[in-house]
Amino acid sequence: MAKIKPQALLQQSKKKKGPSPISITSIVIYTLAVLLAVFVLFSAYKRWTLRSEIPSHNGRSLLQDSAKTTNVPWFATLDTGKGSVTIELFKDAAPNVVDEFINLSQDGYFKGFLFSRVVKHSVIQAGHSAEFDAVKDWTLQKNNLHTSLKQEEFMVGTPKAKNEQGGFDFFIVSSQITDLNEKLTVFGRVVKGQDVVQEIQEVEIDEHYQPKAPIEIMSVTLLQDM
Repeated sequence: MAKIKPQALLQQSKKKKGPSPISITSIVIYTLAVLLAVFVLFSAYKRWTLRSEIPSHNGRSLLQDSAKTTNVPWFATLDTGKGSVTIELFKDAAPNVVDEFINLSQDGYFKGFLFSRVVKHSVIQAGHSAEFDAVKDWTLQKNNLHTSLKQEEFMVGTPKAKNEQGGFDFFIVSSQITDLNEKLTVFGRVVKGQDVVQEIQEVEIDEHYQPKAPIEIMSVTLLQDM
């Protein structure tokens, strides 16, 4: 048997150790990885470009502010023991008061709230603010009531002088009063259920203008539209 020389064996081993071919699976994986990296970079670039084109004000995106505005309730329905009263909220005119009213409504603050004082044909109060004394004076002084005023009726406001005990009181004023805006921050207007307000104004009251039978707000429902 002929012996193979060591030099011949070395040459044969070199021929067998040539580079192994790349599989199709590896090619597909590498291609997908490259495409994914390109897609991520392109998405990041597009996001950055769009961000720079969005108008802003004081560092805030106007689109973000617009989205928040569209989600803000513009109406509130009071479900009372006499029926439902729907209030249009003046978000633009009294933003801070409306925000406070909305937050309290969402927390259930007004559930079980009572209409504590009533002046016939004039004012009803929800809460116990001492500011009622000033409101009572409006109704008792005839020179403060003018039917010729252009002021709308059934306005809803809260005292500018806050209750020392805290809380949130509001008044529904069905008459026209000269210095209404001096005493109250008007934050809404009754747009539905005026008859319910008038019915509450007709209830029997005591010498302190308090209804003899309690009239309760059972719930407040916030709405974006009617």
